Amino acid sequence: MIYEEEADKHVERLFAGWEESLIWSCLQGIMGHLYVDDKKEPLSAMAVLGDFCFFAGTPNRELAAYRPDWCKQNFIIAVPQNRQWADMIEDCFGNRAKKVLRYAIKKEPDVFDRSRLQDIVGQLSPEYTLSLIDEEIYGYCRKENWCRDFVSQFTDWPAYRKMGLGVAALKDGVPVAGASSYSVYSGGIEIEIDTKMEFRRKGLATVCGARLILECLDRGLYPSWDAQNLWSVALAEKLGYHFDHEYTAYEIQGY
Repeated sequence: MIYEEEADKHVERLFAGWEESLIWSCLQGIMGHLYVDDKKEPLSAMAVLGDFCFFAGTPNRELAAYRPDWCKQNFIIAVPQNRQWADMIEDCFGNRAKKVLRYAIKKEPDVFDRSRLQDIVGQLSPEYTLSLIDEEIYGYCRKENWCRDFVSQFTDWPAYRKMGLGVAALKDGVPVAGASSYSVYSGGIEIEIDTKMEFRRKGLATVCGARLILECLDRGLYPSWDAQNLWSVALAEKLGYHFDHEYTAYEIQGY
């Protein structure tokens, strides 16, 4: 049997040492869901938030293959704690699981150079304007595929207004790039950043990222960053972050 569980010391110990803010969101009961193989003394656990699923503890086939009733999506990014979990994921999903590398970025609260970030924001071309994500932009993001993940983990505008934080670059009043909170945890956010295809390679993501980091620093929040690819690593480093390590994940279609 698989059980949904609230975080306690037994669940937390299974994820101990895993520097991943999406896991922290689940363990803190702020966002996401936790599942275990036993309510009293779990040996295996799964943390699910948005498109991501993290497996910890003793590899468990039933847990690896488990799909929560509320889950309507057919795509998930599964992240194993170790090689044994990776083998389990491959065995469960076969060729539906595409093995990929992702890139962890160091979490260093005092690393940011405010003046450099302000200089980057100041480089924005006058044909664009910056705006914090408000109710109108939130509504726009909900309807557009390229920027939906800026707000997708928040059930409605009041939830985003209460917990979320984001910046959009606008052209003629319409968002064309942005950086926002994919998720939130106690003391910080996980950054989601993207640019509409036809506006890429103009430095807009860099400006939006710099402005969002400054907003986070002003509010006492840490802007956590995890990179999907080497382009994202390079952008993070441009903004003051440092690369930590690469790790294995599985993009599962037909979840």
